[in-house]
Amino acid sequence: MKKAILSGVVTIVVICLVSFKYSSTKSNTEISVLNDTIHFEGEKHFANVQQLTFGGDNAEAYFSFDGKYIVFQKTNPKEGIMCDQIWAGKVPAAGEKFQPKLVSTGTGRTTCAYFYPDGKHIIYGSTHLGSTECPPVPDRTKHGNKYIWPIYESFDIFKADLNGKIVKQLTKTKGYDAEAVISPKGDKILFTSMRDGDLDLYTMDLEGKNVKRITSTLGYDGGAWFSPDGTKILWRASRPETAEEINEYKELLAQNLVAPTHMEVWIANADGSDAKQITNLEQANWAPNFTPDGKHVIFCSNHEYKRGFPFNMYKIDLDGKNMEKISRDKGFDAFPMFSPDGKKIIFCSNRNNGGTRDTNIFIADWVE
Repeated sequence: MKKAILSGVVTIVVICLVSFKYSSTKSNTEISVLNDTIHFEGEKHFANVQQLTFGGDNAEAYFSFDGKYIVFQKTNPKEGIMCDQIWAGKVPAAGEKFQPKLVSTGTGRTTCAYFYPDGKHIIYGSTHLGSTECPPVPDRTKHGNKYIWPIYESFDIFKADLNGKIVKQLTKTKGYDAEAVISPKGDKILFTSMRDGDLDLYTMDLEGKNVKRITSTLGYDGGAWFSPDGTKILWRASRPETAEEINEYKELLAQNLVAPTHMEVWIANADGSDAKQITNLEQANWAPNFTPDGKHVIFCSNHEYKRGFPFNMYKIDLDGKNMEKISRDKGFDAFPMFSPDGKKIIFCSNRNNGGTRDTNIFIADWVE
């Protein structure tokens, strides 16, 4: 999925979100000057920043329930990884090398991995039953070069062990099923599905039973997260309103596509009730997560930049007030998640990539 952003800047985003790349008409030297650091001035909430990966597209890195491991998705053609596969590894101590291993099948495209409470299993979305090959990316020229994501209907959700063995297929309905996370209490899976004709949020138990739809408003609902106490959920949503917007959304969806250029952050009770919009910033506001105290939201946004780039992380109150800019990369910062004890934050960024298109994983101490 690709997006051209003014002056030759290109982003590549993979559902859930997202592996992110960009190129620029600027020279590699100029980009290096801007991005070759792991800790930018003004990032006062970060301390002891450590880079965990070096090269390729590494995204959606999430902690295990005990905070000792992370699971993430990775693409790196130089290593023969042509589209996202799931990897997991122990969080290294300062100065130690991060040594992850492949925990998905190595076939198809995968996305959105998350640990089970036992720390011995993971959940993730995969297209491998549809084909062992990487699914094709959309031809944007057929859609006016608009920024679009594919909603592969071959995506289903699987439970696997840390040796890569699939234990159980959790979804079997026709159409897209992915973007799954597990509640802090370890009793529910929250995921996005197109099983009823729109991209909505659903819950099910840890074995894929007792499925319940919890959103029903037209638009893309995805990338959802539970609050630390499990009583609330956050997610990103598009809400087409005009006749033109609704028609475009439905036409793309009929082709298993979505154009996520305008998304806002929403909050609701864990059952989907009392849904409220938190952000109203226009452009793309997504990858939300709760702060450790459950009283604030950290999310990714490009709202400061009319060209749609860079993306940075921001913190905001649950009522949409008191927004604060958290990260300062000139490229891309997203997918924040706090460790279970609230002491660390993990995120993915274009920083320190030597002027390449690489997105890497970073971990830091969180400073209030």
